[in-house]
Amino acid sequence: MPQSAESLRFERDFAPPYGVAEDLSPLVARVVCHNPTPFTFTGTASFIIGSRSLAIIDPGPEDPQHLRALMAAIGERPLTHILITHAHADHSALAMKLKALTGAKIAAFGWKAAERAHVGAVALDARPDPSFVPDLSLADGEAIEAPDFRLEAVYTPGHTSDHMAYALPQERALFTGDHVMAWSTSVVAPPGGKMGSYLNSLEKLLARQDEIYWPTHGPHRREPHALVRGLIAHRRMREGAILKRLHEGPKSLAALVAGIYADVDPRLHAAAAQTTLAHLEHLIEKGLARAEPRDGETLYRLS
Repeated sequence: MPQSAESLRFERDFAPPYGVAEDLSPLVARVVCHNPTPFTFTGTASFIIGSRSLAIIDPGPEDPQHLRALMAAIGERPLTHILITHAHADHSALAMKLKALTGAKIAAFGWKAAERAHVGAVALDARPDPSFVPDLSLADGEAIEAPDFRLEAVYTPGHTSDHMAYALPQERALFTGDHVMAWSTSVVAPPGGKMGSYLNSLEKLLARQDEIYWPTHGPHRREPHALVRGLIAHRRMREGAILKRLHEGPKSLAALVAGIYADVDPRLHAAAAQTTLAHLEHLIEKGLARAEPRDGETLYRLS
């Protein structure tokens, strides 16, 4: 059913324990790294899947305390796979050290080497991890099998062009990385991030029957379709706000951000500028706007 952006509800009352394994279900435990920022919220969550043999989704940043916490949670059980939602350092940087200690294989979207530099242009706290190389390249629908669980890759580009979510069918759960979060919208940063891909990936999730989302930052969300519909409505509202301002005349990216995000924490304006640029590129792709270089900057106007 249609949903308005005003009905988009975020949950920011979230205080997970740091450095310990928190059991979330019979097959899922979570260890949260103490790396809170305006972009990681309370920190990066690493999800430990399984009971006999294990997989980990998003090992997190290169943080010695977090590595010790993960190894303590693993204990004597074999870790067979390290799954990465996308190659941003706050998600993937610890993968190689965890692999060295456990022998697990690293699995992620199948990159071509020339594409890796375009995971995302915005540095912020979610800088691309240039050293990241998976052992296993996953395509949409491929699965990791274990004695007591199955994890299925769900390709969800948009936040980055390499973004994978992972489904745990036994629990009708989806590990959504940064694609859908219950505490905030996602940054879509060109060139790797594309608004058209992001919106298509949100629509893709509406066709699924997952009952719970586990994002890598922030709390979970049950009955998640309402959240997904709200995110789609929010992006359409932002697109409408851009078009409204372009109706007034040509605007620079900086002028658009200053007008649309006047009430947003200034620390987030760099991220807002990247997402606004992604919206502009999407409008250009649809033939609704065009870019014109002028006097050392780019102005955007209606087509």
